[in-house]
Amino acid sequence: MSELGGKVAWVTGAGSGIGAAGAEALAEAGALVVLSGRREDKLKEVAGRIEAAGGHAGIEVLDVSDKKAVAAVAGRIGKRHGRLDILVNSAGLNVPKRHWGDVDESGWDDVVHINLDGSFYTSNAVLPIMRRQGGGLMIQIASWAGRYVTFLTGPAYNAAKHAVVAMSASLNLEEGHNGIRSCAICPGEVATPIMAKRPVPPTEAEMARMLQIADLGRLIRYVATQPEHVCINEVLISPTWDRVSQAARKD
Repeated sequence: MSELGGKVAWVTGAGSGIGAAGAEALAEAGALVVLSGRREDKLKEVAGRIEAAGGHAGIEVLDVSDKKAVAAVAGRIGKRHGRLDILVNSAGLNVPKRHWGDVDESGWDDVVHINLDGSFYTSNAVLPIMRRQGGGLMIQIASWAGRYVTFLTGPAYNAAKHAVVAMSASLNLEEGHNGIRSCAICPGEVATPIMAKRPVPPTEAEMARMLQIADLGRLIRYVATQPEHVCINEVLISPTWDRVSQAARKD
C-alpha cells in the first residue's frame, strides 16, 4: 500500500501556491484529497492534474473566513468519506497596504480573518471527527513571520501568523492524548502568487532564489507520512539566500 493509502486529506487554499503543491504531493502519496478554495476554476485545474497522475481528488468551494460554511464542508467530508485524517491549512493572503503608515481596518480584517480565523475555524471543525477516529494530523502553513517579526510582511500578517503558531502548539498540548498532532510550518519567502501583492513585488530573478512551492509540497508530504507516534511540532525553513535576513545586514 502507498504511504497514505486509505487516508483522507482536506487542503484549504488548494487552488494555487503551497496549497496546490501540498495537495498534489499528498495525492501522489496515496491520499484522497479534498480541495478547498474560493476559485472553483483553479480547484478544477489542480484536481485535473491529480486525476491525470492517477490520484483522487474532490472539490469543495469555500471561503475559510465563513465559519458556517467551514463547518458545513467539514461535515460533508466526514459524512461522505467516514473519516478525515489530514488537514492542511494553507489559505492565506496579505494586502499591499500593510505597514503602520498605510494599513487600514479593512486590510487588517482581511488578513486576520483568512490567516488566523480561517485556520481556527477549520481546525475546530475537524476536531470532533479526529477525536472520534482516535487521531489525525493538522498542518498549519504559518510563516517565517510567525516566528520572527519582519518588516516586509507588516503588523497584521505578523500578528496573525504568530497566533497560528501558538494555536498549533496549543492543539498539541490539549489534543495529543487524543492522538491528534499539529505541525506549524514556518517558511521564509516562497515564490507564490501572493508575492504580487507586495508593495514592491520581487523580480523574476529574486523569485527564482526563493523557496519553491514544490519544496513545500515535499515537506508537507514528509510531515504527513511520519508514524502516528511522531509529532513534528514546528518546521522553520528558509531559502539559502534569505532576503529577509540579508536586508538587515550593514556590511
